[in-house]
Amino acid sequence: MSQAKGDRRERELVNALDEAGFAVMRAPASGSATERELPDVLAGDGEQFYAIEAKSSSGDPIYLTGEEVEALIYFSRNFGAKPRIGVRFDREDWYFFHPGDLYVTDGGNYRVKKETAIADGTDFAEFVGESEKVTLAEVGDDADDGPDEDVLRVLNAVEQGVMDVEEAAEMLE
Repeated sequence: MSQAKGDRRERELVNALDEAGFAVMRAPASGSATERELPDVLAGDGEQFYAIEAKSSSGDPIYLTGEEVEALIYFSRNFGAKPRIGVRFDREDWYFFHPGDLYVTDGGNYRVKKETAIADGTDFAEFVGESEKVTLAEVGDDADDGPDEDVLRVLNAVEQGVMDVEEAAEMLE
């Protein structure tokens, strides 16, 4: 991918984070103009602080070198931010990963496939706190196991004439 497209994607991420209420900046010439390895984006909302290495692709898997990831973790630790890898595939949203959640190749590099990003990544809305991902398994765990026992006791008491309707209504509020 061209450097211009990568720069455009980083600016897009910065603008989206800004719109979501984060204080955010793109590191000037990250990775090239200094001997220090800097993350592409720094963002914080007063509670969460992130150092983000941003990568994008037209559809091919995204690779990061072991050195890139190590530098991100080192900077994040010293800066007091959470390290995140932000990936964006064409016609998809941004997805975020902790470096420890990425697939490590035999050569010590890191890889993110598009399918993995969509299935396992934290999407932008969840990343900025606007939503929370719920899996089908979790929905199944929260399945309704029937009526609430306390409600049944109150209704039973009304049915048996032990409690009047007004008193039951007050208890159920």
